[in-house]
Amino acid sequence: MNYSIVWFKRDLRAFDHEALSEALRKGPILCLYILEPSYWMGLDVSKRQLDFLKESLRDLAKSLKSFDLKLCLRTGEANDVFSALYSQLKFDSVFSHEETGNQLTFRRDQKVSAWFNAKGIAWSEFRQHGVVRGLKKRVHWVEQWEKLMQVPQFDIDPQTIDKFSQNKINELFPSERWPNADEWLINPEPCVKRQIGGRSVALEIMTSFLEDRSNYYSGGISSPLKATSACSRISPYLALGCLSLREIAQATKFEISKSTTGSYQKKGLHNFLSRLHWHCHFIQKLESEPEIEFHNMHHGYDGLRENDWNEEHFQRLINAKTGWPLVDACVVMLRETGWLNFRMRAMLVSVAAYPLWLHWKKVGDWLASQLVDYEPGIHWSQIQMQSGTTGINTVRVYNPIKQAIDHDPEGKFVRAWLPVLKKVPDAWLFEPWKMTQEIQTRCGVVVGEDWPIPVVDLALSTSQAKKRIHEFRANPGMRKINAVILERHGSNLKNWSTRKNGFRSPKAKDKEIQITQQELDF
Repeated sequence: MNYSIVWFKRDLRAFDHEALSEALRKGPILCLYILEPSYWMGLDVSKRQLDFLKESLRDLAKSLKSFDLKLCLRTGEANDVFSALYSQLKFDSVFSHEETGNQLTFRRDQKVSAWFNAKGIAWSEFRQHGVVRGLKKRVHWVEQWEKLMQVPQFDIDPQTIDKFSQNKINELFPSERWPNADEWLINPEPCVKRQIGGRSVALEIMTSFLEDRSNYYSGGISSPLKATSACSRISPYLALGCLSLREIAQATKFEISKSTTGSYQKKGLHNFLSRLHWHCHFIQKLESEPEIEFHNMHHGYDGLRENDWNEEHFQRLINAKTGWPLVDACVVMLRETGWLNFRMRAMLVSVAAYPLWLHWKKVGDWLASQLVDYEPGIHWSQIQMQSGTTGINTVRVYNPIKQAIDHDPEGKFVRAWLPVLKKVPDAWLFEPWKMTQEIQTRCGVVVGEDWPIPVVDLALSTSQAKKRIHEFRANPGMRKINAVILERHGSNLKNWSTRKNGFRSPKAKDKEIQITQQELDF
């Protein structure tokens, strides 16, 4: 019997799924998901992501069942799984979506491709993001994104499914039970307050944002308190493909076009659309240069921090013991919920990179493992940007005290996640080490006992860090490398303006986009 395999990776949906749709046109299919132990042994993954995946797969299986299709789970390395399936019953083609993941998945795809070629198996990969394989320059990148997002969504036509043949495939390849995958994990801690996985939940969250919460998007995404509802919160579902980028873009465009949508809400939705562009823009960086997961994007910064690792600084950061209340509150929220708004993520990386002077790689692995919405392409590009090693971006140093004053002026966020500071007066909340002994006694917080003394002198350490990085930037030859990086990774996206159809145009200027272009909160 001839059949094809639809290999689900980070596209866990049955709707607007081009690979699934095309495979069904050919004949019976095996819907396959491979749970790979080597991936889940990585430093950048964790139990919170694995649990979210399990829920998303369960929801996918339910969706497929409505079309008389069955999701087959197999545990093992991809080549071994495909080899075992081929030995049981030869297949002649594989359909999947392109994936821009971490280095492990990149190398896995290379090995799988070589095995398919050796067996004469056709592997058809389809785009689901505005990322372009083999791209050398960003010329016309915006136009191709626009074109892809306006393609009609792909549906499954039940009439095209040969139920007799399909049932035979379903019976021949029963799904394995979920293994004891927790034993693979380096980061096995649960995250009970995280978002729940699956497309059905994702659709509810997307609808609530587009129809209501987008009213608060423009003014709320920077605040660690407001962002929990002002942001769309679809990022983990986008990372696993429970929702397609195209359906999100088209649904947003439709909401903008409605006469009942207010002007301020439309502004928020337009800004949200710009973030969908940035989503693909940053993933394109990793697609074009996979090495940025491990090496400085600008090699002129090699040696900047690599030889100065301070384990105490790192442990103080990841255990919420830096002594800077907003930083430690963010770490606690991240640990408890698996999510943090973009500005606070950027602040954490900035604090790690400058006053704590930590190299970005180990910090990036830790942060990735904490995020349920870990998207490698966005993550590693942003880690390097906030650490000042791209060469094409302004050095961004976030002062955690100023950020607290600007975005948590009443201290609600800090007190919510750090109850030990609840009784500290507003005047001292963001700098408790400045309290007199009398005030410490009165509010029950003794600095050095109940609350840690800051790990370093913030002003002095930040000043020294800026001096060191600017010395590197002044080295001869840095600008020449900058030009090469800009040609490969640069973008004119800051010049988008709003078209009547709800998408963006690269022609006219949009001052707000220029100001907030790095705010990637969904």
